[in-house]
Amino acid sequence: MAMTVGSQGSGKIVAPQMNVTPLVDVVLVLLIIFMVVTPLMSSTFFVHTPKQKDEDVPPEEVNTDPTPPLVLHVGADKVVQVNGQPIEAGELPDRLRRMFAARQDHVIFFDADDRADYGFSVEVMDKAREGGAVTIATLTQALGAPKPAAAGEPAPDAAPDAAPATSPGS
Repeated sequence: MAMTVGSQGSGKIVAPQMNVTPLVDVVLVLLIIFMVVTPLMSSTFFVHTPKQKDEDVPPEEVNTDPTPPLVLHVGADKVVQVNGQPIEAGELPDRLRRMFAARQDHVIFFDADDRADYGFSVEVMDKAREGGAVTIATLTQALGAPKPAAAGEPAPDAAPDAAPATSPGS
């Protein structure tokens, strides 16, 4: 460390000054060492992968199961149907057990009318689970239903001269 002696007034003051030349030399030497060593540090390793065989796999058929899917429908008037057959809500678990015994999958599709009671619909799903349904898939559209009509076209099930529905408050 270099020091300079200054004369101010009656006493001499020593003001230290740092010499940075050795520090710069050390940093440059370290930089050169790291630049030389870094490419040597990258290690490579080889991975042996098995050879791939290109095989043409035929596409599977869409529906190989001859039995239709089970569709559980709850109507607005608390009518329960399985594949269009009306069933009492109390005997639903027993009937579903027999139906699932003849099938490999335990999947049932659930469809409820928009005006159906929510609590009753949940009870029916619980009874379906009790009857052996492992998967209950809710339907947003009926299976095999026609596509929705384009804008401006009447719905296929609506009568052309039917009056529009109004709410009770209007």
